[in-house]
Parts: sequence; structure tokens; C-alpha cells
Amino acid sequence: MTRDVALTGADLTLAYDGRTVVQAAGLELTAGTVVALIGPNGSGKSTLLRALARLHAPLSGTVTLGAEDAYLLRPKDFARRVTLLTQSRPTPGGVRVRDVVAYGRHPYRGRFGAGDPDGPEAVERGMRLTGVTAMADRPVDELSGGELQRVWLATCLAQDTGVVLLDEPTTFLDLRYQVEILDIVRDLADEHSVAVGIVLHDLDQAAAVADRIVLLHRGDVMAAGRPADVLTAERLTEIYGLRIDVALGDDGHVRTRPVGRHTTRPVTT
Repeated sequence: MTRDVALTGADLTLAYDGRTVVQAAGLELTAGTVVALIGPNGSGKSTLLRALARLHAPLSGTVTLGAEDAYLLRPKDFARRVTLLTQSRPTPGGVRVRDVVAYGRHPYRGRFGAGDPDGPEAVERGMRLTGVTAMADRPVDELSGGELQRVWLATCLAQDTGVVLLDEPTTFLDLRYQVEILDIVRDLADEHSVAVGIVLHDLDQAAAVADRIVLLHRGDVMAAGRPADVLTAERLTEIYGLRIDVALGDDGHVRTRPVGRHTTRPVTT
């Protein structure tokens, strides 16, 4: 499979029930690069990601995959190249973890599930990368929220696409698995040349994992670029409505600290 893909949204305006929620936004995902979308609640991050995944048709603007109009591709052709992990999915009752992960192979199968010789290996790889192999035979409706989140991520990885879109993938996860998920995101870009778009609320996680950050506020792209260029104290303080201190660590990563009434320690590098 070729990995030299780019998923691009250009001049996208998106609305719900006639109310515009994203205005003239642009976003490009390229092979081997992680782009993090950040911003306050309601800023349009998830809506923009859904538009790139063809789940929210734009009022205006275009979404292209390589040189092709993404919205004109056949569903299976698009799904072989782009996958999305949404914030919430219905939990199928009585279905084993392995079988749920195998849902990710649907774009490669013909009628009655035939014609996917690479499927078993892809399913095993997805489970191994997300640490769910040991629970492969457990029903998913018996799992914790964090375990289930990792199963859904394994499903996306089993789909084996050149573009991966992740909407708050660290939600419900304890600290260990948050770190491991972000490590997987970097591995996808660095070792497999996958183009990754990820929505995150944690500013420090975004700074650590992303090559580029897109900062949205009330539907507008306020800044886009390297983490150190986007995550400035002045900009974050204005957009989030409270003081946020910023420092650049010796490792080159940005550190942020929201300052509340009882915050006394300075942000450290």
C-alpha cells in the first residue's frame, strides 16, 4: 500500500441545523506527520475532523485525498485509505474483542466476509500494538471504559490505512495507557509513514506528540504551525479565558500551566 497520501480540507465551512460552527478552515495531513487539533470546548475540533472523514458534509470548501475529491470516492475505497476513531461508539453485546477488532477489515472483504488474506495478521497487529491481545476472547461489554477505548483503537489500526483520524483517543484512559496511545501515534507517523490527525484537550500532550498544531476557537483557525510557535502564553490566555503560563523545556517541548486562584508553583522546564 502506498503511504504518500495527503488528506486536505480547504476553506471548509461547516454547520449544524443552519448554524455555522466552523468558518473557512484549512487543514492538511501528510505522510509521516502528526497534526493535533486543540481548542476550548465547542471550538469545532471534532466537527472539522468528521468533515475530513466524510461524516459531516461541508457547506462550502473541499476535502481531497491525494488528488481526488474525497466525497466522490466509493465508501470502501475511502475506508481503505482513511480511518476515524470517534469519541463514542455503541458497544456490541456478547461480541469478543478479536471479532470487534476484525470489524476494521470490512473495507477489504467481499460478500460474506471473503477475500481478505491479510486480515488475520492485521487484527493480531492491532491488538498487539494496543495491548489487548490477552483479552482477545473476552466479550467487549464486560470491559472497562479504558479497555474498550483501546479495543476501538485496535480496530482502527487493523484497518491499516495511510491516514488515521483520532478524536480524543486518550479519553477514559489512565496515565499509563494515555502515554502508550500517544507513543503508538508517534510510531504510526515515524515508523509507518501514516498521516495522523488527532483531537486533544491536554495542551502538553499535544505539544509532545504533534509535529504541527492547529488551534481553533469559535470555529476559526486562530493559529497553525509548530507547537512552540502556536502555544504562546498570550494566545492561550486569550483563547481559554484564564492565565496560562508557557515554558520551553530543554528537550524542546512546550510546557503549559493554567493558573488558578490557588496555583503557586511556576511552570518548570
